[in-house]
Amino acid sequence: MPDKLFSHLNPILFLQTFVAQSIEVSAMMGRDKGDDRLNHIEQLGLTASDCFETAYRQELAQDGPLDHDKYADMIVEIKNKIGGNFSRASSEPGMVRVVNRRCPFGEAVMQAPELCKMTSSVFGGIAARNFGYAKVILDKRIAVGDGMCEARIYTDPKKAATFEGDEYHREQGVIRGQKASVKAQITRERRSGKVWCGVSPRKPEDTDKPPVVAKSPAMLSALEIIKVVAPTTATVLITGETGVGKEVIARRIHAMSERWNRNFVAVNCGAIPENLVETTLFGHERGAFTGAYEVHHGLFEQAEGGSLFLDEIDSLPLAAQVRLLRVLQGGEFERVGGKQRLSADVRVIAAASTRLDKFIAEGSFRKDLYYRINVVPILLPPLRERREDLLPLVNHILGQLSTKYKKVIKALSEAAMARVTQYDWPGNVRELENVLERSFLFSSGPVMSELLLPQAGGGASASVYQSVDLSLKEAKQQAGEQIEALILKEALTRFCGNVSEVARSLGLTPRAIHQKINLHSIDPNEYRSHARPKVAHMDKGK
Repeated sequence: MPDKLFSHLNPILFLQTFVAQSIEVSAMMGRDKGDDRLNHIEQLGLTASDCFETAYRQELAQDGPLDHDKYADMIVEIKNKIGGNFSRASSEPGMVRVVNRRCPFGEAVMQAPELCKMTSSVFGGIAARNFGYAKVILDKRIAVGDGMCEARIYTDPKKAATFEGDEYHREQGVIRGQKASVKAQITRERRSGKVWCGVSPRKPEDTDKPPVVAKSPAMLSALEIIKVVAPTTATVLITGETGVGKEVIARRIHAMSERWNRNFVAVNCGAIPENLVETTLFGHERGAFTGAYEVHHGLFEQAEGGSLFLDEIDSLPLAAQVRLLRVLQGGEFERVGGKQRLSADVRVIAAASTRLDKFIAEGSFRKDLYYRINVVPILLPPLRERREDLLPLVNHILGQLSTKYKKVIKALSEAAMARVTQYDWPGNVRELENVLERSFLFSSGPVMSELLLPQAGGGASASVYQSVDLSLKEAKQQAGEQIEALILKEALTRFCGNVSEVARSLGLTPRAIHQKINLHSIDPNEYRSHARPKVAHMDKGK
């Protein structure tokens, strides 16, 4: 192991900062607030685990997940570089054991044995990040007079089930402990300019930013606005129809900001049940309501130091709008059922449909919240109003599909490209992506001559929803049936009516295929000749 490992870290400053803050928190909270103090320690430990692992990997140019041997080497080296005396002991599959005879905290740990939570959080955070799960058991501790420390780290939940210990999980990129998460960290050090971990992750190049394909004047103007506003802390409101790419723009703003190496959290407000909106955004305390058995960290805590993208913000109920307004104005919030104010160092990027003024007039969206989120407005026009972007978008999407499916890049024929330009694309870029992917999969050869639009022969306003009287549920069901019929016809054509081959290619049983072709009134005998029958574009599923 090179001696220069962590040469850019200052372990003394780190330990002084950590111990001083722990003592400060203890004094502020009093002895009756032990859970809050442990929460603070666990938060700082999880943050340190991320910091130390990054330093270790950068120093050794190590990428990819760790195996158990490399993990054990990492945690021993980390602890020893900040003043411990750890070594590996006998282990077994799914479990690593390490021992120590000198505590990095020195004599301070005897007066504050809860500082051992730091060791648990560092070991558990790194293990959960690489293996998805960890349980840390401290069998012996210098802090309580054992004369040595002995820790077992289990990465197999089945083997750990019978033991008491501190558990850590990786959930959607967030490392969670029993009381804290690595994304819900205390930011006092960052705000005051104290840096106890000198790791500076690589700043992303332009190629790392979410691509935005733009040739039209409207989109080029939007990109110019992004360049100006991204480095600031200003709140941004992105408006436009469904499918125009509002989240792509939000991610680009985050990637071009000073928060690029922090968390980007996206949520569709319209997809959250109304009774769970506030606890989803702001979290809840244990016992806040029936079933609240543990503290829940809301999205504001998960996005701490980064950006929170609130899509379909017009779907928020009025009560949640009031709480959101308070956060944006004061930078503080309380969890549901809590009394402690938590700071929110979060940049909010909101998105809404172009009907937001209508909701304000109806009284379902607060005007004061609108003025608070609409500091910098970015309007994304629908695809039908920026025809200049169609050809570049088609080429970009086909390139992505080629990489995704490991096939040569395909091109549209002149006739297919004409259909692209003639169609109105009510679903915007999202619909274009879906149509191109479907056409890509069912085309043979390097040129895609057919464009599998939702309805054949339609003009600019063609749509699978032919009857305005259809309910949304009926429309979805009809569209699904039509797509299923189209897939069956294409497969029968490809395999000349051989139902067994069709079943194998689609991962179904021949009996299931027979049931489906009967449902759609498809006769496989029509596909058993060598001539390729013409397949209608989702006309009636027949």
